[in-house]
Amino acid sequence: MNDYSAALQAKREQLLAQGVLMMDPAAVYVEEEVTVGAGTLLLPGTILRGKTVIGKNCCIGPQAMITDSTVEDGCTVNASQCEESVLRTDCQIGPYTHIRPHCVVGEGSKIGAFVQLKNCNLGRGTKMAHLTYVGDSDVGEDCNFGCGTVTVNYDGSTKFRTTIGDNAFIGCNTNLVAPVKVGDGAYTAAGSTITNDVPPDSLAIARSMQMVKKQWAAKRRKGRR
Repeated sequence: MNDYSAALQAKREQLLAQGVLMMDPAAVYVEEEVTVGAGTLLLPGTILRGKTVIGKNCCIGPQAMITDSTVEDGCTVNASQCEESVLRTDCQIGPYTHIRPHCVVGEGSKIGAFVQLKNCNLGRGTKMAHLTYVGDSDVGEDCNFGCGTVTVNYDGSTKFRTTIGDNAFIGCNTNLVAPVKVGDGAYTAAGSTITNDVPPDSLAIARSMQMVKKQWAAKRRKGRR
């Protein structure tokens, strides 16, 4: 056994003695400076790096990598990556979530499949179930993001921030072109590209009017014959 493998094994034994649970200890990789609270379960494929701090009664993995981050008590991180960020108590992360540096995810938030966060602050209870990018943003409490939401934060030379208030509802396939603010309790309609601030408790619709040409397809098929 080389020095690195020996250090990993010693760390696993230390954590097990402190009440950390591991389904398959040989499939867990924890670096020396990492701390893990009692009652936390580390599933196979878990990699904890740098000065990461994991709280009590969490479930980490399978296939999760957390680097230089703080994960508070009761969190779940499933098949995801987290770098230089903070997950507050009782967050549910993953699967396939990428939390890039300088994020704070509020207590009880749910960040799901194929969501990427970068340099943002999320309030308590905010939900992003899938297929969303939020970068350079400040988001309030109890917000809901529909799938396909994108904060358009980069114009090719400068990054801009998006601000979203408490209890906002961001409809599916919304583009938020920063810098822009969505007020408390406001809604954006699905398929909208939002370029101006949305006042509190308002609905913003920014999409073209639907046009229906009746029998167009039938006439086209007839013309082909």
